[in-house]
Parts: sequence; structure tokens; C-alpha cells
Amino acid sequence: MTDPPQIPVRFTTQQAFASRLTIATLTGRPIRISQIRPSSSTNPGLAPHEVSLLRLLEGVTNGSTITISYTGTVLEYRPGLITGSASGSGASGGIIRHEVAAGCARGISYFLIPLCLLAPFSKAPMNVIFTGPGVVTSATPAGDISADSVRTAILPLYAKFGISNNIELRILRRSNLGSRGRGGAGEVQLIFGHQVRLPKTLHLLKSGRVKRIRGVAYCTGVPASNNARMIEAARGILNPMAADTYVFSDVSSAPYLPGKDKATPASKVKTGIGFGLSLVAESSTGCLYSADVVSPPTGGVPPEDLGQQCAYQLLDSIGQGGAVSFVAAPTVLTLMAMSSEDVGRVQLGKEVLSTEQIIGLGRDMKAFGLSGWGFRETSTQEANEIVVSVVGKGVGNVGRKIS
Repeated sequence: MTDPPQIPVRFTTQQAFASRLTIATLTGRPIRISQIRPSSSTNPGLAPHEVSLLRLLEGVTNGSTITISYTGTVLEYRPGLITGSASGSGASGGIIRHEVAAGCARGISYFLIPLCLLAPFSKAPMNVIFTGPGVVTSATPAGDISADSVRTAILPLYAKFGISNNIELRILRRSNLGSRGRGGAGEVQLIFGHQVRLPKTLHLLKSGRVKRIRGVAYCTGVPASNNARMIEAARGILNPMAADTYVFSDVSSAPYLPGKDKATPASKVKTGIGFGLSLVAESSTGCLYSADVVSPPTGGVPPEDLGQQCAYQLLDSIGQGGAVSFVAAPTVLTLMAMSSEDVGRVQLGKEVLSTEQIIGLGRDMKAFGLSGWGFRETSTQEANEIVVSVVGKGVGNVGRKIS
């Protein structure tokens, strides 16, 4: 006799869309999201980047079912087994090629961060190449961090959970947002070959002092002097704080897309033109704090202003306190909830913990049956920090257990 189907966890609106789908896939719980932009008169229902994320989840899993209503305002997702790039599960030659459509207005980190959370629990290694006219490797005004920050500020944190081997993020072709705030025609490859049964329990209670600052200044289709001007402005602020400061300069040509002129079908147009800066500060205990700025699609902002803005943004991230920055906190808290059945502890700044995104993440985890969080004051004199305790659920890697 077959078991009755699970009742889906119900949510409304498109808020935290990627996070909820990721937790549903990790826990194996079906999810139903309704009222997705129902009041929009021009574009109701799922946005292009949300549809692309669903296609990506379908490609890295086996047995997932996705049901979307006629208007696109209601979604029901029943996750399958996370198979990664296993043969016969959407992969060709051990590689999954995911094409992002031109209408996507989100950065590539919107797809990379959920994919990195799923990869340790996959049955096979994860090897995904993102291509298409909608791939944007830079930061975006929507709040997405750049691919450089994912590589330098998010992926190194997996080592604290015992996940550190054969992990690589390659930026094959850089791109910024197009002139209309959409698309970029970049190319990124994620290789995640370290799968575990259960992540290690995390105890991260000391933030330490900042000992070095690293960064990447990038420009596509614009003069290389923009990078030098951003670096000089940022170093003017950061050098008195940390003498060990080095920012790498990456200059690349702008990617091309096929032109829309029917008279000359072989014509091509430049896209993804712009420049930006990514900074990461590392403390003596291995804690990471990041900052990202990028030139707006309309232009008009000098590189010096962007360099100073990124430096002040990095100092603000450090000043928020805690052992984990705001951009990395959802990843760390999710991995703690999925670890072995033990109490993990992490120290967060009160400004980070009180944000809408972190509070919503705690509520969503509770809705999926994961453990609630415990809070206590720190034993040190840091008044702006809180110790968060998370009990691991011990769900682990089902595919690895079966194999």
C-alpha cells in the first residue's frame, strides 16, 4: 500500500522565493505558493528569473514535479532526489548547461547560492555551466551580489562544515546589466564535487580582527582606467584600517549578442557594458565580510564614487559585528539546520539578525519542520552581538545513503 502524498507547505507571495524552494528541496517537502504578483496588470505571476530557477531545480533533481496555474500566480512544487550532474538526469557528459533567458533582471548569484546549498547533498558531483543572454556576473540593483563575492565570501564558508574539496567557481565571460537593466550574456561554471552525508556541526563564536582585505575590480567594454580609479579611491579609505590590502584588476571585452536588424542578420551588438568592485575582508579567525558595488545601467557615476562607496560598505559590514556577514548568514543558518543532530552556535550582529530576510528565513524553516533558533547574549563585552543556537535536523544526503 502506497503512502498518501504529503500535504504541501503553503506560502503566499513571491517573497523569499529561491530560499523557500531550496529548503523544500533539501527537506523533501512539497510546497505551494499562491498570490504571486496577482495585482500586476502587465506581468502577473512568475517572473522570468523565477521560471529559470524552477528549470534549474528540475535539471539537478530526479522526479520533481512542477505545476503552475494558467495565470502563473499559483505554483506547486514537489521535489525529487538531488542527483546533480549524474548521467541521465538532465546532464550531458557530466555537465548541465543552463541557459538564462534575456528577460532575466537578476544576477547569477540568484542561481548560484541555492545551487551551492543543494550541491553537498547531491547524489553525484555538481557541474553546471550558466550561459545565455541573461547571465549577469556583476552585482545588480536588485540586491544580488557578484559572482566574485560568491567565490570569495560564500564558498570558503563551506570549509567550516567539512565541505572543502573540489569546489570551484569559474567566471568564463564577464558581463554587467544591459542598457535596459536586463541581460548580460556572461558565462559562469560551478564545479561542486564534495558531497557529504551530514555537514559538521558549526561553532563560530569569535569574529577576531580584520587582518587582510582582498578584492576584484572588473570592467567590461570600458577603458581599464576605470579599474585603477576605483582601486585608488577604495585604498585611500581602507589602507589606514588594514595595511594588507590588495585589489586585483580584471579587464575584459564586452560580450556580443545577435542584432535585431532583419536587414543584416549577421550583425551583432555589444551588451553587458560597465564596471564594478567586489571587496572581501578576512579576520584572524577566518570570518569573511564582503561588499559589492556596480555602475548603474544608465551610467553617470564616476569610478571614484563607486570605489569610496564599496569601501564604506565594507566597513559598515564589519561594523555590524558577528562572525558572519549579512550576505552569508542565510547560507550558514541553512547548513546548520541541515547538519547532524547536535547544537550548533554562531555569533551574529543584532543588525544582521533583525533584518526581514533573516527573520523570514527562521519562520520558513519552522514551517518546514526544522528546529527553531535559540538566542542568548554574548559572554564578551560586545553589546551588538547575539549567539544563535540551531539544532541540526540530521536529514542529510539521502542520495548518498542510497548509493
